[in-house]
Amino acid sequence: MGRTNEQAAGINEVSRISSGTSVKGDIVSRNDIRIDGTFEGNLYSRGRVVIGENVVIKGEVICQNADLWGEFNGTMHVADTLSLKAGCRLTGNVRVRRLQVELGSFFDGSCDMLDGEELDRITAELDEKFASMPSEKD
Repeated sequence: MGRTNEQAAGINEVSRISSGTSVKGDIVSRNDIRIDGTFEGNLYSRGRVVIGENVVIKGEVICQNADLWGEFNGTMHVADTLSLKAGCRLTGNVRVRRLQVELGSFFDGSCDMLDGEELDRITAELDEKFASMPSEKD
């Protein structure tokens, strides 16, 4: 994934789903995203996905990096690093380049470590999702 000026402009921006908010559907974000509410669906992010404590997420996540503090049920494709934090619960399948597991985290599922070819496929899938998004200039 090459960086463009458009991507660099939003590098410090974080999209948020606050506690008390419930979302069902698909989310596509060029920025990092933090979820502290409930979410069910598909989430695609070019940045970091942070799933906060006391949160249950169901669905599929495709992203660059992810930090899991709460509960996730589904499938995750992480192009770089997935961090499972103490107290989190992950039930499902993950495909990652790197996996960081803290003591006290729970993982029930399968983990496939990605090679260069798989990373290219995930990157291409992310690029495809973002190519269809209107730019901020539209």
